[in-house]
Amino acid sequence: MIKYLSEYLTSTFLKKRIKNIEFFMRYPIEIQNQLMNQLILYAKNTEFGKKYGFCDIKKYQQFSERIPICKYSDLEYTIKKIRRGEKNILWPGKIKWFAKSSGTTNTKSKYIPVTNISMNECHYKAGKDMLSIYIHNHPKTKIFLGKAVRLGGSHELYKNYNTFYGDLSSILIQNTPFWAENICIPKKKIALMSEWETKLEKIVKETGHKDVRILLGVCSWLLIFLKKLLKKFNKKKINEIWSNIEVIFHGGVSLQPYIIQYNNLFEKSINYYNIYSASEGFFAIQDQKNVEDLLLLLNHGIFYEFIPLEDIKKNNPKIISIKNVELNKNYALVISTNSGLWRYIVGDTVKFTNLSPYRILISGRTTHYINSFGEELIIENAEKALNFTCLKTNSIIHEYTAGPFYMGEKNSGAHEWIIEFKKLPQDLNIFSKILDKELKSLNSDYEIKRYKNIILNPPIIHVARKGLFYDWLKKNKKLGGQNKIPRLSNDRKYIDSILKIE
Repeated sequence: MIKYLSEYLTSTFLKKRIKNIEFFMRYPIEIQNQLMNQLILYAKNTEFGKKYGFCDIKKYQQFSERIPICKYSDLEYTIKKIRRGEKNILWPGKIKWFAKSSGTTNTKSKYIPVTNISMNECHYKAGKDMLSIYIHNHPKTKIFLGKAVRLGGSHELYKNYNTFYGDLSSILIQNTPFWAENICIPKKKIALMSEWETKLEKIVKETGHKDVRILLGVCSWLLIFLKKLLKKFNKKKINEIWSNIEVIFHGGVSLQPYIIQYNNLFEKSINYYNIYSASEGFFAIQDQKNVEDLLLLLNHGIFYEFIPLEDIKKNNPKIISIKNVELNKNYALVISTNSGLWRYIVGDTVKFTNLSPYRILISGRTTHYINSFGEELIIENAEKALNFTCLKTNSIIHEYTAGPFYMGEKNSGAHEWIIEFKKLPQDLNIFSKILDKELKSLNSDYEIKRYKNIILNPPIIHVARKGLFYDWLKKNKKLGGQNKIPRLSNDRKYIDSILKIE
């Protein structure tokens, strides 16, 4: 009885949140302007607020003219001071939690401040909205009668001062509100373990006999977990273990490279809902069934601005508010947040698929692309081309990365790919030709550079041994949590690093 009452109260509460979502969908510009003013009001007496005259900023033009855009390197010294316990610098009061960004292997870690208000008014609020949307789209759902498996990272104490750092997921698990903790497994003691492989074994053991209906996590790591679960219980399909499994909420990396593997794990259809959450904030949620684009969250403590991708390397790039964005154009994301990030360049690129309401696709990273020859290949191009090629060649990709093969005196350049297949194509040469042709159709710059092999030769493809990418992540202490394979790089550091352990 208590279980059903809990389900009723939780689902009733979440259904009410749909009205809040519909409100910011209806009045997006007004909501964003109001939010900008609220952020300024909160922080006007901080060091940063006094420096840039927050007390008399009233309009967006003043906001954009006074406050410079910044990257993490511009804030690194300031954040070190905040981690040492200094107060009222970027945001009022003392900040206790810092999300250590996963970054990519060999990349210096970032420590993103996470305030109490950002946890409650951004991350947890977005989590409630995620569930609200799901209930709205699936009114007969029974997900609250079972458990949700969360696959997160770990955290550790920053020992010199009374502040904590770790994966964002671990910070959120540590501070999970009661309404969520009631249905989530594993419990915190296991969920926050640092050693990934040991933790994975314990999660399999704890969750295998429970009535699991929801999965939450990065889809690449969830896939490893599910395969381990099947092996442990000697089953072929996940439904044989969890008969009521219903939905996977996933983020961090694209589902496209893994979707065939996921579908093979389930004997009946399952719902996939994509989320766009990062160390800096929870930005967007898939609000419709079976679509790729995501609803941008406009009332969750984040004020958005956008830099056209072609301007990102300029000294004075064009920066616009959401009011002036255009459809199907790539933008670098700039945010001001209730964690004290001001006009911060996140590093992600998005494009708008709809302007009423505002829906986006994550198109790539400002640093993860290949443009060594002027081809401007972004992750969105790569994911679509690989997915198409796999369908045409009846193959399945497990992991991949790509980078430039540089021109020599007597040869053109090329793109070099390392691909770990779950199912190999019958003919790798045909796979390469289809991939090349599809990249040309998706990217006119790539097509031009491939003309008669003058600048770019056909793709070079290495078939990776089984487990290569996992071993590479393990070697670099990047297992679990929000860590991910760098898909595209404009230099050879990842390609060469992986090939060394091949």
